Amino acid sequence: MMPDLPGYMMTCLRTGKVAFLAILVSGGIVLQILACALYNNWWPMLTVIMYVPLPMPLLFFAGSDSSSLLTASDSGWANATKFLTGASAIGSIAIPVILKHAGVIGWGALAMELSSFFVFVIAIMCYLGMGNDDDYSML
Repeated sequence: MMPDLPGYMMTCLRTGKVAFLAILVSGGIVLQILACALYNNWWPMLTVIMYVPLPMPLLFFAGSDSSSLLTASDSGWANATKFLTGASAIGSIAIPVILKHAGVIGWGALAMELSSFFVFVIAIMCYLGMGNDDDYSML
């Protein structure tokens, strides 16, 4: 990164990155809960079912080589990881949309659910970007 900075500055920058990720994840969780609590309807919490298996393919199949997920590869395991992660991501979007289509939730809850999903996606992309540093890796 910047080798000419003192050690305490590097520690502060690393701590800031972790704090930023924590704020993003906390914001996504708050949006998820607010989508349910503000509209007095807890059906949108079904999306949490898809958030649990979302990182599992990355943990099981990708290992510490997260760079293969962002490029074209011939590896069957990397392709399976991409497929399973994509299926979980589509499920995370589809559940609130189906609930809205069925008339179970309103437009506000749908907007908060989708914004929660995109906050989580930004957090995951920031984490994968941080994975290129030596101090942070997938596992």
